[in-house]
Amino acid sequence: MPAIRVLIADDHALVRAGMRSLLSGFDGVQVVGEAGNGRDAIELSKLLGPDIVLMDISMSGLNGLDAAEQVHSFCARCKIIILSMHSNDEYVARAFRQGAKGYLIKDSAASELEVAVRTVARGEKYLSPEISTRMIDQYIDLVSGSSNSVEALTPRQREILQLIAEGRTTREIAVILNIGVKTVETYRTQLMDRLNIHRVADLVRYAIRTGMISPDT
Repeated sequence: MPAIRVLIADDHALVRAGMRSLLSGFDGVQVVGEAGNGRDAIELSKLLGPDIVLMDISMSGLNGLDAAEQVHSFCARCKIIILSMHSNDEYVARAFRQGAKGYLIKDSAASELEVAVRTVARGEKYLSPEISTRMIDQYIDLVSGSSNSVEALTPRQREILQLIAEGRTTREIAVILNIGVKTVETYRTQLMDRLNIHRVADLVRYAIRTGMISPDT
């Protein structure tokens, strides 16, 4: 397998030296160049065509995010991993919007750097664990708080949704749940209003999408 060719962009010479030393110790990884600012990172990316650009976010003259956007615009094969002391969501979101494939916190362990480089080199995205855990938690909170989230339904509404999606009639549902036909109809109306879905076919699609039933049920 050809070596993973890495360009390091950071405005601190000692940081670049430390990164070079770490990367040189990884099997199949080759450091092909160093840049001390964003503009040099762009020029070296054009010249060297690295597989990975490790791009510091805070550099004078041209910051790493704007440099990443320019590199991404002319070098699709140059996969960018942003390096930063900052883990706030706006930095992370902007990095990925501007073409980055990875985001690594600078105080991460050396083993995490290796995982990030190899993951992004394979064509996958990488986030430092502390960021990914937080963003997953935020996503869960967002989805759980949504008015059309399956978690926003009562247990009985979810039961009825699944039975409807499985093709059961109102009378069959009433028998299965030991409730009246009118009660089933009331629950179904509440369910549709809560989800803002008013056709049975759309309820079925919703149930499949949320994992309540399998597509071949």
